[in-house]
Amino acid sequence: MKIGFCGTMSVGKTTLVNALKKDKVFKKYKFATERSKYLNSLGIPLNTDSTYKGQMIFAAERAAELLQENMITDRTVIDVIAFSKLSKQMDENEKDMIEDILILLIKDYDVIFHIDDLNIPIENNGIRETDADYRKEIAKEIEGIIEEYGTLCNKIIKVSGTTKERVNQVKASLSL
Repeated sequence: MKIGFCGTMSVGKTTLVNALKKDKVFKKYKFATERSKYLNSLGIPLNTDSTYKGQMIFAAERAAELLQENMITDRTVIDVIAFSKLSKQMDENEKDMIEDILILLIKDYDVIFHIDDLNIPIENNGIRETDADYRKEIAKEIEGIIEEYGTLCNKIIKVSGTTKERVNQVKASLSL
């Protein structure tokens, strides 16, 4: 299966993926977590400073993940589209091109889990945007993308609660 987690920053996607990694039920899966620190160290602008080339790198990472079998990732093409839409450096044509290309990949996920708990405090990891309004804008974009394109994905399931509760919801949704 190809399983992705989408949601705005600092809602617990990576925490949840790391918890799944420790669960023996998922021992046959490969795991990918966002590499924003690494990409930022290469000089790739993130968040509102994101560029077309930078978003293409994020897009390529998501596409590469979808080439793998039994993959669990803490970002999806939905996230890349949302961050692109709110880039101040990209023009509308670039944003549209990213969306048009990436939306074709949404069908490759067996399931996407959506996390939207904005009550979790924003964790400053030195890379992540900490602006609460920007976080809400990304969440709104993700909701809009799911509303518009959600039927292209096999399944999109919202998960919530503590990390343990989320793990249980994921396992139940996958009948594991």
